[in-house]
Amino acid sequence: MALFPVGDLPAEPLLAAAHFHQYVLGRLKPAEDATTLVFAPADHTHRGWRLAVVQALARRWAPARVNAIAGDDTLAIAAADAYLAKAPGVTGQYWPLATASMED
Repeated sequence: MALFPVGDLPAEPLLAAAHFHQYVLGRLKPAEDATTLVFAPADHTHRGWRLAVVQALARRWAPARVNAIAGDDTLAIAAADAYLAKAPGVTGQYWPLATASMED
């Protein structure tokens, strides 16, 4: 299972999606069994394009699995990664996780 940190994206959803497709998508390669994209936290306006990306990649790279999570808490990311490693039927999903700033 491979974690792929997406990196910084613009705050505006349309610009973020355009940036992802232009600069990030070409660097993605399917892992043998599963890939999890790790997005930075964002508000609900980013959910649609992120979910569409992960669903399209899951269809394209099947039978390898593709999922996405969003968060900045390393413990939450590790827990999601551990869950996905034990959930071989889960693919094409996007989960916003609790963020480190939510714990303050």
